[in-house]
Amino acid sequence: MPLWIAATLSAALFQTWRTALQQKLRGQLSLNAAAVTRYLYGMPVAAVLLALYAGVTGQSPPFTGAGGFWAWTIAGGFLQILGTNLLIMSFGPRGFAVGTAYAKTEAVQGAVLALILLGEHLSALSWLGIAIGVGGVLYLSLAGKNLTPMGMLKATGQSAALCGLGAGFCFALCAVCFKAANLELVHDDPVLRALVVLVCANFSQILMQGGWLLFREPEQARAVFTTWRFSARVGALSALGSACWFSAFALAPVAMVRALGQVEILLTLAFSRWYLKESPSRSDIAGALVVVFGVLLVVLGR
Repeated sequence: MPLWIAATLSAALFQTWRTALQQKLRGQLSLNAAAVTRYLYGMPVAAVLLALYAGVTGQSPPFTGAGGFWAWTIAGGFLQILGTNLLIMSFGPRGFAVGTAYAKTEAVQGAVLALILLGEHLSALSWLGIAIGVGGVLYLSLAGKNLTPMGMLKATGQSAALCGLGAGFCFALCAVCFKAANLELVHDDPVLRALVVLVCANFSQILMQGGWLLFREPEQARAVFTTWRFSARVGALSALGSACWFSAFALAPVAMVRALGQVEILLTLAFSRWYLKESPSRSDIAGALVVVFGVLLVVLGR
């Protein structure tokens, strides 16, 4: 199995696991505080991963003083924070399904942005796989919501849809930024470069969202430390997932990584089936098969 595929599948698994755990923090911490735990408790784990990898391979981390590197890294970190907030803003009594569905266009948006900004060209088969995979994810997101294609078109102007599209755009662009930051580093090992980007990105995100939390919600800033036992697990999973995402971005085109990463929704279905004991519907199975077919086309197109 190519390393980028193994890294992407691992990233999807860690992200699904982290999301499940992070839901338990919602009753104890605010949105911003829960997000800060990812970076605050994830950065030490990321630093350990970097040190271990450098030690095992006998390599020294590359110099990060270049202005271009920090510009891309900080931009990527900010876009990730903004995308998360936009996604949450899209949720509501009537907007959850629409917002989530439009956010899932991230794979297509990422393919276009990577083509424009990084010059990453994909085969026709990969483009077809991305389109089919996104279609499957949209179907899974909207199954049972009684939203027809015409209804989705009419919903495009709603705030939930606009926030969802904005979230997908931010997530797609932040992936491009992180890969651009990786390419700014002078070193032969793309995985080592990816781990350096991860540590620096987490550092910038702690300063950005942590500073905002201290300014707007000082009581929540204190709560971040009182929940350290549980928050540390969320941070560790976040760091492991991000390490895999960043490594995959360094080894393969962004669009292909994001397209393969759509297996996350399949892991979510598996989690609900085996952990929550929920039985999948026929529409869930049909949508899952479409996603798998799209992913296979993406991989074959490589």
